[in-house]
Amino acid sequence: MRLAYYIKKDRLRGDARVEALLTRLRAAGHTLYAVAQPSDLQPETDMLLSLGGDGTFLLGARLAVHAGVPVLGVNFGRLGFLSENDPERVPDALSRGDYRVEERELLQVRCGDLPAEEFWPYALNEISVSRVSPSMLGVDVNVDGEDLPTYWADGLLVATSSGSTAYSLSVGGPICLPETKVFIVAPISPHNLNVRPLIVPETSRLAITLRSRDAHAVLSMDNRHYTVPAGARIEVGAAPMRLRRIRLRESNFINALRSRLLWGEDVRNGGTQD
Repeated sequence: MRLAYYIKKDRLRGDARVEALLTRLRAAGHTLYAVAQPSDLQPETDMLLSLGGDGTFLLGARLAVHAGVPVLGVNFGRLGFLSENDPERVPDALSRGDYRVEERELLQVRCGDLPAEEFWPYALNEISVSRVSPSMLGVDVNVDGEDLPTYWADGLLVATSSGSTAYSLSVGGPICLPETKVFIVAPISPHNLNVRPLIVPETSRLAITLRSRDAHAVLSMDNRHYTVPAGARIEVGAAPMRLRRIRLRESNFINALRSRLLWGEDVRNGGTQD
């Protein structure tokens, strides 16, 4: 196979584990080359390897979406829900064809207050709006023509099921299996205690407007940040394309929750006690 690979962290260039992975892949007969931007991807590339953590995967996913190439996350980072695969397992799994391609939903954002030439309008995990000063935000959300009660909070996020273990989790959102066809709407540090995260179908169209004492707010999309006027209208929905992601057959989302988040860790769930 022709394999592209993407590395974000300079410390991983020349790292012994990375070099061992690349050596084993070449020995198995694969052609490898490095990429840094979408134009680097060569024709007839079979997949892109993202070497690092989930932050690297999010950047690599942008390269892969442009070219329609599936991406495989190889974990050289910390938690690794998107890049969950241990490098030692990857060469044998690829040689055996022991993997499948799954599709992950992307969010698309429309906002007329951002320059089109600098703005990539898609996100895999989540988009969020947040305040720039101690003053709270009023966030008005319309879902398919229906207005929700105003959120008074530090901000608001809209997450995909892929992003349910990212920022959404830290603000009290639910964990969703990656195959779940939903978006999560969750306030960030809400000042009205009777609001909770809301699950909406992935077919929903959302319109977000802000009330703020400040002139600007921050729009974040995965690991990218933009300044928007406080009066901006931000429209969010499903993107017209999806990210194609390689999943090794041995990978298991529930096991990843147990091992990475210690989900359900309890002395009562252990083995037989003396």
